[in-house]
Amino acid sequence: MKRLALIVLLLASPLWAVQPDEVLDDPALEARAREVSKGLRCLVCRNESIDESDASLARDLRILLRERLVAGDTNQEAVDYIVERYGEYVLLNPDMRGANWLLWGAGPLMLLLAGGMGLVYLRGRAGQTAAGDVPLSDAEQARLDDILKD
Repeated sequence: MKRLALIVLLLASPLWAVQPDEVLDDPALEARAREVSKGLRCLVCRNESIDESDASLARDLRILLRERLVAGDTNQEAVDYIVERYGEYVLLNPDMRGANWLLWGAGPLMLLLAGGMGLVYLRGRAGQTAAGDVPLSDAEQARLDDILKD
């Protein structure tokens, strides 16, 4: 039973696409590469980091990242180089610089706009009178009273 649980746990753990020939000899550099690659998106797959993707472009990005780190770049310099080369889409969590502020603010802005429109609509409906709100004439009221007596 314990073996089965161990097998299930191993199969449920995330599988990394990093090939053995990509792994750096220096454990500290490899740890930095893994940390940086968590924030880089595979350009072929949607919402997968380059470590999780088996795509050949993700492999190229992993190798490029490791080459930059071995060359002496800091984590940020390596990320900046890749962003400069492939664009901001490569970031899993883009910054709020440039035109991205519009994308970050569009959701809350649309929510506020929809809420405001809803309030205006509901206030407009509250001020309207329905066609049935016109008072009855004396003849109509007398007729209604006769019907209700029966």
